[in-house]
Amino acid sequence: MSVSAVETAANGGLQSLVSSTTTAASADKEMFLQLLVAQLRYQDPMNPADTGEFLSQSAQFTSLEKMQDVADQTALVLGAQIAFGASGLVGRDVSYTLADGTTGQGPVDSVTFGAEGPVLEVDGIAVPIGQVHTVTSAGSTSSPDPS
Repeated sequence: MSVSAVETAANGGLQSLVSSTTTAASADKEMFLQLLVAQLRYQDPMNPADTGEFLSQSAQFTSLEKMQDVADQTALVLGAQIAFGASGLVGRDVSYTLADGTTGQGPVDSVTFGAEGPVLEVDGIAVPIGQVHTVTSAGSTSSPDPS
């Protein structure tokens, strides 16, 4: 799997989270700007608003906007890390418990990336990565040492 394919998969898995956050942030920006323009438009000319307060509000808004950008980028990096980690499980043995209580173990045949995150294919069963309990090397056994 190429790096760009993993990045695409990671981005796709978290794209809905980032896009919903971006949409909300965009609506908040619009509302802030509308309130600011309305405040300027309808202020009392004999008692104008304090310019220092406007500068403070603008600085706070810019700071909040930059923090949102950092949070979005962090979410994308986390998605890429999860994707790389999941792709590294191919060929390894895992044990898992599914949501319905079914337990099992076996080698990871492949990994698919969906909106919910990576899903491992273990002996024909789709196992979400969050349901995995242990990971071991393929073919490893835990038998005691005969000596």
